[in-house]
Amino acid sequence: MKNYLISEAIGDIAGSAYEGRIHRIKDYNKVKLFSSRAHFTDDTVLTFACAEAFIDHLDMTMNLWKCANEHRHAGFGGKFKQWMASHYLRPYRSLGNGSAMRCSSAGWLAKTEEDCIRMAHETAAPTHNHPEGFKGAEATALSIFHLKNGNDKAFVRENILDKYYPDWTGKKYADFHDSYTFNSTCAGTVGPAIICFLKSKDYVDCIKLAISLGGDADTLAAIAGPMAYAYYKQMPDALVYQAMKKLPDWMVNVSERFDNIVNSK
Repeated sequence: MKNYLISEAIGDIAGSAYEGRIHRIKDYNKVKLFSSRAHFTDDTVLTFACAEAFIDHLDMTMNLWKCANEHRHAGFGGKFKQWMASHYLRPYRSLGNGSAMRCSSAGWLAKTEEDCIRMAHETAAPTHNHPEGFKGAEATALSIFHLKNGNDKAFVRENILDKYYPDWTGKKYADFHDSYTFNSTCAGTVGPAIICFLKSKDYVDCIKLAISLGGDADTLAAIAGPMAYAYYKQMPDALVYQAMKKLPDWMVNVSERFDNIVNSK
């Protein structure tokens, strides 16, 4: 396998076209991947920043701050923008889904479950040090970790979804699709993203299911996408190519080096 980080970027880019009240969509059949509005957002910037910090042994906080400020117009939230502008980089106990959308590298790199949890917390800690922020990163990274190691959907449902988000236990996609609305918290995003993966039949299906929930489309797809890739082990080459074309050189470089390190493990 390769293009591990791209599995997040594709979801983010595809979902970006359906961000905002005007563009949110509920009709699966009308979802177009990589429409003319599609672009990478803060989800991808911070995912690659976390991955770069791990593989180059950089300070996680400083690298998130540096990469974010190099892409100021990527769509960061209000509190994160204040953090970006600060000279004193203290976490602000966010419980938002920003911790879950940027942590996938922990799942790909970790050798053990304990490593995965520790690394997921490292990605969240600079800003999302609320228990719900840590939980969102942990649940997302562990899903990727266990799926890449051959565990199945039932394992993820029982050991991740039911354990971390019991409010979503037993729910199927159809149970909440029509009523689901925009939610930027980990509690309101990670469970639905996992359920999108559980329902999916392949990587593309997972991305389209996440987008057509009509919520925080880019983040739902950015969280669910790596889970789908860890399980199905394949993504369409055309989507990988299109995503790569939209990314800056530093991200392409990080992606290639990250692949080599994951595969060497």
